[in-house]
Amino acid sequence: MAETHHAVDKEEPCDVKECGKPAERSISQNSAQEAGLDVDEDLKRVHLCKEHYKAYKKATKNERKIGSMR
Repeated sequence: MAETHHAVDKEEPCDVKECGKPAERSISQNSAQEAGLDVDEDLKRVHLCKEHYKAYKKATKNERKIGSMR
């Protein structure tokens, strides 16, 4: 499972297409696409606003639960 990070010190915009809100967290590009978020494929890390990070967590809830049981 991808590790999440806080957004860097400077204000980054959310990388989900047509969002642009201030980012709060970043995840790997692969994790974002697996969660169904519409992001560019050429990014290694994807910055997410609070709303899209919540959507990512909701989409990956079962996978994270299974991973924590191992």
